Amino acid sequence: MSRQSQGKHIKVSSETLQSLGNYQNEKEIKYLHFLCIFCCMYFTFCDIQKKRQNKDLIELQGLIDAHFECRKREEEELIALKERIEKRRAERAEQQRIRAERDKERQARREAERQRKEEADAMRKAEDEAKKKSALSNMGSGYSSHLQKADRRRGKKQTEREKKKEILAQRCKPLNIDNLSEENLREKAKELWESLHNLESKKYDHNETLKRQKYEVKRSPHTPQEVSGRWQWR
Repeated sequence: MSRQSQGKHIKVSSETLQSLGNYQNEKEIKYLHFLCIFCCMYFTFCDIQKKRQNKDLIELQGLIDAHFECRKREEEELIALKERIEKRRAERAEQQRIRAERDKERQARREAERQRKEEADAMRKAEDEAKKKSALSNMGSGYSSHLQKADRRRGKKQTEREKKKEILAQRCKPLNIDNLSEENLREKAKELWESLHNLESKKYDHNETLKRQKYEVKRSPHTPQEVSGRWQWR
């Protein structure tokens, strides 16, 4: 090959290599440009994704906090409700205890008042009986001898206090009203009222009879023995 042809071939090869190098640089630039765009898009997408995740996490944390806050408030309301129930229960128990104590005190006062009245009535009746016996004994020896014979038949002597105790023991009977119902209590009260009314009627009749007898003794011309004998015959 001649030198001219060799030089031309070398020149062509140099141009070819230069154009090939330019082409490769352009591809690299495009590749780098594409890579930059891709990286920007990737980082932008990652940033958006991260912001979205952060937003979701914030919303989720808010929901969790709201749930726990609601749960805490419900527990506090439940505790307050239990405390109110326990307080009300304690107040009701205290009221029932106070009411029971008052009922017991009222029952005790009624029982004491009833016993006091019965004892006073029995004492008054015993005194009336003693006065009647004393008045009759003063009317004549015949009547007093009759009383002495009756005492002898009994086989014992009693003082005025013993007589009162005996009368109280006979007339004052204990009342068992603890287990009675309301209807039975009413019947018992009615029965006691009728008994008291009958006793008062008998007492009034006896006093009137005693007054009439005393009046007849004062107005009668007969002796006390005759008058007492006439009463005994009656």
